[in-house]
Amino acid sequence: MRHRRVHTIATAGAAVLVTLAVPGCTAASEEVRAPSPTARGAAPAATVPAAAPTPPAPSLTYALSTAPRTIPAVREHEPARGPGWKPAPGARVVVAQGDSAALSDEARLLAGELGITYGESAAPRAGDVELSVEGAGRPESYTLTVKDGRVRINGPDEAGVFYGTRTLKQAVRASGSAPEGTVRDAPAKPQRGLNLDIARKHFTPEWIKSRLREMGDLKLNQLGLHFSDDQAFRIQSDSHPEIVSTPHLTKAQVRDITALASRLHITVVPEIDSPGHLGAVLRAHPDLQLRDVNGRAVKGAVDISDPASAKLIDDLLREYRPLFPGGAWHLGADEYQALVVRDPQASFPQLARAAQQRYGPSARVQDLATGWLNDRAAVVRPSGKALKAWNDGFFAGGVASAAKDIQVEYWTGKEIGARPPLEYLREGRTLVNLNDEYLYYVLGEPNQFTYPTGRRIYEQWTPLVLRGTTPVPASYDGQILGGRLAVWADLSGAQTQDQVAAGIRMPLAALSQKVWDARTPQLPWSQFQALAGRL
Repeated sequence: MRHRRVHTIATAGAAVLVTLAVPGCTAASEEVRAPSPTARGAAPAATVPAAAPTPPAPSLTYALSTAPRTIPAVREHEPARGPGWKPAPGARVVVAQGDSAALSDEARLLAGELGITYGESAAPRAGDVELSVEGAGRPESYTLTVKDGRVRINGPDEAGVFYGTRTLKQAVRASGSAPEGTVRDAPAKPQRGLNLDIARKHFTPEWIKSRLREMGDLKLNQLGLHFSDDQAFRIQSDSHPEIVSTPHLTKAQVRDITALASRLHITVVPEIDSPGHLGAVLRAHPDLQLRDVNGRAVKGAVDISDPASAKLIDDLLREYRPLFPGGAWHLGADEYQALVVRDPQASFPQLARAAQQRYGPSARVQDLATGWLNDRAAVVRPSGKALKAWNDGFFAGGVASAAKDIQVEYWTGKEIGARPPLEYLREGRTLVNLNDEYLYYVLGEPNQFTYPTGRRIYEQWTPLVLRGTTPVPASYDGQILGGRLAVWADLSGAQTQDQVAAGIRMPLAALSQKVWDARTPQLPWSQFQALAGRL
């Protein structure tokens, strides 16, 4: 793990104002006066009493709508006057002609959530919700229009349409209806999600799937699975069954998880951390354990000068690549213990020799570790997945440099040798924010960690705040790809699964708001918290 050594909600558009004979109203709302008896062809007034006035017909005037209340909040809403939309008998979710293959999952899900019918290949009619993939725009963007008693949701890709359905679902859940008008929405950051340590603590498949559903509603799109560490290796392996711990996820369970994630437009990002954090693997392969100059074993670290270490890890990488069809892979690379001592070259002469043999006489142990990272990246790269590694696996001033296409997952600047985020940004690297000051939920709160609060994330953190509490200059915003909340099970028995779910609910909601729209939120925290309770 990355730190054990750290020294009246009302929808106005749906509110109906009935005006009767109110001066200054439009002609449609003026008093309707009864015609005179003569005009109706009645008998003279002297012989027939005047009829009582006919009550005026009420006319409907709608207030200008306001934006739907959702988490995350929509970024743009064009108000309009009208009754809005709510589920009604006979209403359906329909898919535009030609889009049924792409959007049937989204349509069926939304129909079930709203308690209406999925109208496969049906032409839209009054009261319906129509989904379509159309138009140009940013990835994951969408437009949601409520007009003439219908809802239309369209976007340039399936993910955008899906997020539009989440907005509609939340609007109905928050206030009973979706307001008249048009929402135009898109995320500020392309990577938004949750990181889960299933190595130290076994989480059941159903619990993980519940988190996926929660993430989908919050428009989060990444679930990181850290499934290998010193304590356990938690996914079935056919190439090396000897390393697998009990309990663990079977491959069938993993496929079930990734299938649900795909339907919710969430990428599952697997992580086999190396060359450190491999204690579970080393229990079955003690001959690969790193030892210092005095023969002392180094916890969790493989000897990266031994080709057999690389072969074992590459076996696992090749085995698991097809199991995780999503578009990203985490290589780990943090806290390799050979590099946290005062003089790595003197303490680990076998690593120093291997570095010099590969990179020349000026090479150091950090160069050999960099070569290890690049070699593992080369194994995964042909799959087309985006590559990630923890920030303390990147080193400055060496002979070897980490491949430029490896994204920096920035979690701390406190570790020995760890660099502040500006150094990576100035090199032109892209970063993902997992700031341990705000985004680390560490079971048992060891090493001065405290459970993050949704309020602190909501009110203080932005994706620019990569280390501590100080943001980097806004000019680097484009290099910061997003952020994830990270659950680490250092003291795995400190909380149950249900307690973890409850503990991360508001931090995850707050994170979703800040990676969707980094601007200061309009709702104060108390109202945001109340809205989350309704949703």
